[in-house]
Amino acid sequence: MGREKIVYVCSECGYEAYKWVGRCPGCGGWTTMAEERVSRATPDKAAGARPPGELTSLNEIEPHAVMRLSTDIAELDRVLGGGIVPGSVILVGGDPGIGKSTLLLQAAIKLVSGGCCVLYVAGEESLEQIKMRADRLCQPGVPLLVLAETEYDRIAAAIAKNSPGVVVIDSIQTIMKSELGSVPGSVVQVREITASLVQLAKTRGTSFFIVGHVTKEGTLAGPRLLEHMVDCVLYFEGDRYQSFRILRSVKNRFGATNEIGIFSMGPCGLDEVQNPSAYFLNQRPQNMAGSTVVPIMEGTRPLLVEIQALVTPSYFGGVPRRTATGLDYNRVAIIIAVLEKRSGLQLANCDIFTNVAGGVKIMEPAADLGVGLSIASSFRDRPLLQETMIVGEIGLTGEVRPVNRIEERLREGAKMGFTRCILPQANLSGNSGSYIKEMEKELKITGISTLAEALDIALI
Repeated sequence: MGREKIVYVCSECGYEAYKWVGRCPGCGGWTTMAEERVSRATPDKAAGARPPGELTSLNEIEPHAVMRLSTDIAELDRVLGGGIVPGSVILVGGDPGIGKSTLLLQAAIKLVSGGCCVLYVAGEESLEQIKMRADRLCQPGVPLLVLAETEYDRIAAAIAKNSPGVVVIDSIQTIMKSELGSVPGSVVQVREITASLVQLAKTRGTSFFIVGHVTKEGTLAGPRLLEHMVDCVLYFEGDRYQSFRILRSVKNRFGATNEIGIFSMGPCGLDEVQNPSAYFLNQRPQNMAGSTVVPIMEGTRPLLVEIQALVTPSYFGGVPRRTATGLDYNRVAIIIAVLEKRSGLQLANCDIFTNVAGGVKIMEPAADLGVGLSIASSFRDRPLLQETMIVGEIGLTGEVRPVNRIEERLREGAKMGFTRCILPQANLSGNSGSYIKEMEKELKITGISTLAEALDIALI
């Protein structure tokens, strides 16, 4: 027999307290503690007499290949690690209106067309609205099972009755268990329902796609425990005013993390971008100062992106402006300081604006050299060598450090028609030295050791 208790749970981190506080002791958030009524089961006196679970030796377990289920959307399959693993729970988050429901409805329609039984549970829309979206996706006549319901018990009964292979829950914040006594979307509701779905997935072998709302900071709403419970966490990113979207994997128990898939919003929903490098470099200016092309790695995929910089004198006085769009601001500040100290560029009285064209976000340090040369090119008003890629990490003493996976970066650049690459000297003598010598038939490769050396070579 259980007893009911009142606790205060943080809506951001899930911290529990027995009295209300204005600031969460766990994450430091203000006014995030909400009252919840939870049922605590009384301890079983005979619990110690229960038999232990059966143990299995690791070397006695027979390995077997897991047959993944393809969604027939190559970019989605890439992010998932090759397809949907049976019995997995996949959490999809993103800003409102970014296209989460559209992507999952497209995937559900593709799966149904391939002979898989799919159940689409809509907690925010009516059946007529889902039908209208399917008509806009140019797929009106697919026998997709649709359920407009927010009560968990009814959803579980529908799953038990129809035995679907894949279930889409849109969204987890709208589903509720009436016996919990709290409002839908609360920490207790989201946590308990997700735990029940995970258990249902493991026991029945059904795969679940769960749509989650995000906070104003861009993180998934609810406690971080939600991300630990599921098998895969995907973020759908992009600017609603641009046509392309990026699906990024931040956690995947069955594949590589930080893998991305790129889509373009078209008249019939989301279309796959087959050649992302060409897509991002489509409108790259020629012979313009302040523009460089950098090969970056997103998961297992190499991408060529354009980094732009604009350096102008600060005519308004005060502290010069420093902005970074798509780049780590602190990293850009370090590069500016190194340019002043080690290369003698007088940037103290200049406004500096940096941007990654196309809205891509770059976090890896391999783009440091491209950022530094873009700023120097704009400051000196001298363009860089044409059809040249720039890659390298900049240290505080002005040295250029090697980057990993240089082979994939060079191969992508040669495929896109680039004829030259400036890279760290250490990459020429490392394990990739033999491959780089073979690539010299297609690319003119120049190794540099310092930032000053790169400025002398790259600028026209």
